[in-house]
Amino acid sequence: MLVLGIESSCDETGVALYDTARGLIGNQLHTQMAMHAEYGGVVPELASRDHIRRLVPLTEACLKEAGVSYGDIDAVAFTQGPGLGGALLAGSSYANALAFALGKPVVPVHHLEGHLLSPLLADEQPPFPFVALLVSGGHTQLMAVRGIGDYTLLGESVDDAAGEAFDKTAKLLGLPYPGGARLSELAKLGRPDAFNFPRPMLHSHDLQMSFSGLKTSVLTTVQKTREAHGGELPDSVRNDICRAFQDAVVDVLAAKAAKAMQQTGFGTLVVAGGVGANWKLRETLGKLHIRRSPRAKPEPVKVYFPPLPLCTDNGAMIAFAGAMRLDGAQTAGAFNVRPRWPLAEIVRSGDTPVSAV
Repeated sequence: MLVLGIESSCDETGVALYDTARGLIGNQLHTQMAMHAEYGGVVPELASRDHIRRLVPLTEACLKEAGVSYGDIDAVAFTQGPGLGGALLAGSSYANALAFALGKPVVPVHHLEGHLLSPLLADEQPPFPFVALLVSGGHTQLMAVRGIGDYTLLGESVDDAAGEAFDKTAKLLGLPYPGGARLSELAKLGRPDAFNFPRPMLHSHDLQMSFSGLKTSVLTTVQKTREAHGGELPDSVRNDICRAFQDAVVDVLAAKAAKAMQQTGFGTLVVAGGVGANWKLRETLGKLHIRRSPRAKPEPVKVYFPPLPLCTDNGAMIAFAGAMRLDGAQTAGAFNVRPRWPLAEIVRSGDTPVSAV
C-alpha cells in the first residue's frame, strides 16, 4: 500500500510517500520560519495561506522523487489535529479533494501520534513496549507505549511545553525567531556553573513537569544583568544564561524520563518531537542509567531518537502513521479538523492494538 502523507498543523508544510513494502520513498518539506521571523512568531493566517501555495508543488516533487504517479497512491493521510485551525483546514481540504479525485480513502492522523511513531522510521527501530518522551514546541508528555494505538499518558507539563520555554527564553535574550535552536548553540559557549536556575518539580513524586517558573527566573536574571551593565546584556553572560537554562530543562526531562522507566518497568526510551534534536538532551539521555530498586546496580537505558530531519513537523511521520492506521480509513469528503485533540482519544476501543510494525 502506498500512502501519501500531508502535514500542515503549524508552520511546516510536509508531503511524503510511505510504501508498506519499501518504506519511505519520498519526503518533501517547506518551512515558513523566514516568513514568520519578521513578526517574531507564527502568524496563523499567513501560515494557512502559505500551506495552500505549497501543497501542490510539494506533492508533485514528492511523486517525482519517488518515481510514482498520482494513480499509484492507495490512500491519503493528513494531520487532523491538534494544531492551528486554519492551517489544519488547508491540509485537510487538499487531502480530501485529492483523495476524492483519485477515488481513494483518507486517513485522519493525530499529529502527536505521528511524532510518537517517527523513531520507527529509523534504520534501528525501537521494540514495544517503550516509554516515549514527546518534547516539542506545543507539548511535553511522557507516554507508556505498548503498541500502535495503545498509549497511556504518564505525565506532562502543567504550563509551558519545553520547546515553548526554549523559544520564549530565547526571545527574552534578544535572539531572533525561532530562537530555541540558536539558544542551544550559544549554550555550547557558556560556562556550566555561572548560573544555577531552579529545576521545577524535579523532586515531585509524580511525572508532571513545569517550565514557566524557570522562564521567569531567566527574566529576573536578564533584568538584573542589564541593570548592572547599563542596559546591555554582554555576549558572555548571555551564553552563560543559555547554558544554565538548557541544563535545567534537560535535567528535569532526564529525571522524569528515568522515573517513568522505573514506574513502568520498561527498558526502552523513545524521544520524539522538535526538542529531540537538542544536542544536550541527546547527550544526557544517551548516558541515562536507572536503578530498578534501591540496592540494585544502575543499568543503562536503551534510547532511540528519530533521524534529525524527522524531529521537526514533517509529512513522513504522517504517511507512516497513516499506513499503520489504514483500518481507520474513511471515504474522502469530510473536511473536519480537531485543533484540540487529546492523544488518549485515538486509542481504538474494543480493538487489540498493533504490537509490531
